[in-house]
Amino acid sequence: MVFRKDFLWGGATAANQCEGGYDKDGRGLANVDVVPIGEDRLPIITGQKKSFDFDDDHFYPAKEAIDMYHRYKEDIALFGEMGFKTYRLSIAWSRIFPKGDETEPNEAGLQFYEDLFKECHKHGIEPLVTITHFDCPMHLVEKYGAWRSRELVGFYENLCHVIFNRYKGLVKYWLTFNEINMILHAPFMGAGLYFEEDDNVEQVKYQSAHHELLASAIATKIAHEVDPENKVGCMLAAGAYYPYTSNPKDVWASRQADRENYFFIDVQSRGEYPQYALKKLERAGIELDIRDGDLELLKENTVDFVSFSYYSSRVATTDPKLLEKTAGNIFESVKNPYLEASEWGWQIDPLGLRITLNDIYDRYQKPLFIVENGLGAVDTPDENGYVQDDYRINYLAEHIKAMKDAVELDGVDLLGYTTWGCIDLVSAGTGEMKKRYGFIYVDRDNEGHGTLKRTKKKSFDWYKKVIATNGEDLSNDKGLSSFLNNSFG
Repeated sequence: MVFRKDFLWGGATAANQCEGGYDKDGRGLANVDVVPIGEDRLPIITGQKKSFDFDDDHFYPAKEAIDMYHRYKEDIALFGEMGFKTYRLSIAWSRIFPKGDETEPNEAGLQFYEDLFKECHKHGIEPLVTITHFDCPMHLVEKYGAWRSRELVGFYENLCHVIFNRYKGLVKYWLTFNEINMILHAPFMGAGLYFEEDDNVEQVKYQSAHHELLASAIATKIAHEVDPENKVGCMLAAGAYYPYTSNPKDVWASRQADRENYFFIDVQSRGEYPQYALKKLERAGIELDIRDGDLELLKENTVDFVSFSYYSSRVATTDPKLLEKTAGNIFESVKNPYLEASEWGWQIDPLGLRITLNDIYDRYQKPLFIVENGLGAVDTPDENGYVQDDYRINYLAEHIKAMKDAVELDGVDLLGYTTWGCIDLVSAGTGEMKKRYGFIYVDRDNEGHGTLKRTKKKSFDWYKKVIATNGEDLSNDKGLSSFLNNSFG
């Protein structure tokens, strides 16, 4: 057997992409609620266009999402049927503290997650909880400017004290911030940051990141104090950069691009700002407000493991003529001529997962956890609602094979693997429902129409078999042909 006996197989979701119930039981409004589907989505999530409340001109898919708030027992039972060992989910900050700056939490929100965690344990599933998966209460955005204000560190600390104590014994695995490097690429969605015309945008981003890094260290400290059994991880939107050519300038460009993303994890995992980052900030004229005790806090409270999302590798070049770009998890990249792409232009590279695993493990020498990986595709149900998603099975099988090679052949220490969107949910990047990742089909479209009925796809039983054999049996009854020869959806 390649994987450890206690390998944590499962799936992953985010509160704002699946829960709905945006105004139920005292929950407050959050930045992720007011991001619409459509052409305004990108300028809003990047902080260039203001959206602080709902209007009649847009559709906001997070308001209802797939209504897991009312259907979580049904959904977790399906996860249990697949044999999940873990379920990665996130807490909606504004369910616990509706405004974010209250001294006392909202009991209804606390009880909801307590019930949800107990439901997981009922099915033998270990919760893996992201404290902040892009959520920031809108009150904190409007009154304090979100994470640009150091006051948010204290509000986050208050949240952590409450949840670590309330869920002691129910949750062992925690992530502090989802894809913390997204603050550079989607700052409003990732951290509630909106920019005025006279803002020094890069200064605001990096100062806000410093506050998140402090908050992450405080969370790690509190988690270990409350329960020494707690394991706390950081989380990176990963994917190795390849040089487009062997031109040393391209090689250097790829190294710099990797460093831009590793910067935050360097701090969370190693406990200090790397010299290359300090020099970069100095050249850019960015001066971080680092106060007495900050650096000691970061140094003394590093994470226990490093988690990451992986959807594709990326390519870097200095050649201005190479303008053809490919999409992928908010990041744009130069197109790799050796790779096929999904319907959304995300290039598909299973070997890149092995490369990324090795890069991260070599860099940090800490246990790793793949907490997002999957194929977004258009699924077409038959008359019974059944989806024969061999394209998804083949995609996941190839990535799991690469993951096995990293463990068995390269010696990477891997804790687990949770596929993204194990049940269909709202896409973070596009706000679409038709961009589906799940083993479970949800009857809902981009305009919010549908019954929300859940139906198992073909991949449901396939993943159940994968988990039952601890990753040994990846076969598909259609034959495990290379996914590169298949159409996607």
